[in-house]
Amino acid sequence: MNDFFYIIAHAVEAVSFSIMIYGGVLALFMFLKNELGRFTGKFSLAALNKVRMNFGYYILLGLEFLIAADIIETILKPEIQELIELGGIVAIRIVLSFFLTKEITELNSDEKSE
Repeated sequence: MNDFFYIIAHAVEAVSFSIMIYGGVLALFMFLKNELGRFTGKFSLAALNKVRMNFGYYILLGLEFLIAADIIETILKPEIQELIELGGIVAIRIVLSFFLTKEITELNSDEKSE
């Protein structure tokens, strides 16, 4: 039964990585499209901020999935060392999520004010 939950945890991690890789590829294409606009006069800082904001959303979603996978794995082997590691990892990811959310909110409010 534990093997089944380990498979689920690894699947959730794979989903997380897939989300972040997809967001990275999407952001790269949006970035390159905007940069190529320098040659045609269609470059926009607002578009660059939109790339950053969209990429941030994908990273945040991926981090949430990673936290869920870590929680599943820790439930399966609740040793003190695992709990300490989980606490540290979750704390770091929460701090990252907080600051990414703050930056995305600022970018979003800047975009709406323009």
